[in-house]
Amino acid sequence: MRSKTVKAHVSLFVACSMWGLMSPIGKAAMEAGISSLSLASFRIMGGAACFWIASLFAPKEKVSGHDMLMLFFAGLLCVAFTQGLFIIGLSLTSPIDSTVITTSLPIITMILAALFLKEPITSLKVTGVALGATGALILVLSNHGGSEKAGNIWGDILCFVAQISFACYLTIFKGLISRYNIFTLMKWMFVFASICYIPFTFQSLSDTLSQSFPVTVWFQIGYVIVFGTFLASTLVLVGQKTLRPTVVSMYNYMQPIVGAGVAVMIGMGTFGWLKAIATALIFTGVYVVTKSRSRDQIQGEKNNI
Repeated sequence: MRSKTVKAHVSLFVACSMWGLMSPIGKAAMEAGISSLSLASFRIMGGAACFWIASLFAPKEKVSGHDMLMLFFAGLLCVAFTQGLFIIGLSLTSPIDSTVITTSLPIITMILAALFLKEPITSLKVTGVALGATGALILVLSNHGGSEKAGNIWGDILCFVAQISFACYLTIFKGLISRYNIFTLMKWMFVFASICYIPFTFQSLSDTLSQSFPVTVWFQIGYVIVFGTFLASTLVLVGQKTLRPTVVSMYNYMQPIVGAGVAVMIGMGTFGWLKAIATALIFTGVYVVTKSRSRDQIQGEKNNI
């Protein structure tokens, strides 16, 4: 059981690191002329293709009619709304704003888990979320040198709706995720999301494919599809099968750490004591949340009294 838990934590760490790189890479592709609708389409339809190919090598599973309907709604929340709306929101606002908004995910998830899963909001959990949010905000704001373009209210709203959508997915579909293997779940969720996107993005995608772009832009799109979508989504599900929703969402705070690390490596930033404190706060926050008691643990303690 311990090895399974360690595997879940490592998977989430890697997945959120990939997501952390996706914002600047995706933004670069859009600045090169790829429309937000086209990039969202590439991400969702490319993800669907990757998961269907991967599913050919995975165990075959029969999905019940009821669960297929649930996978449709899971696909809307996890893929169409979360991934699509975040890309569109990112095109309208600044990477700084979008990253700051992602820090709301653990807070939203903690509240929804309390409402839907009856998970207790313990003092340890609140403390951990607060520590992580503080560290993430310090990192994001310390990287903001004043040259970043101003945010946009509609872009900020779309990014925030994406966080709410993902928090709902983490909370509501915990039971469904435990019943099937990763590739069965993801191939259907991405297919349903693709079907929903095609009527709205077909023209934009056709226009994009008729244009000529540098090879680097296609590599950026490839990163968004393969690493930021296919591999990251797979690894998140590995973690989600074992860990509680609030713990999973806490790994969202890895994104500003990755952003700060990349800035230091390419010479666009420095790693001083402020960033060191912020990083320590984030890791401490994640650790504290993992140590908070779940509903089952509290119930078990009551039964032993």
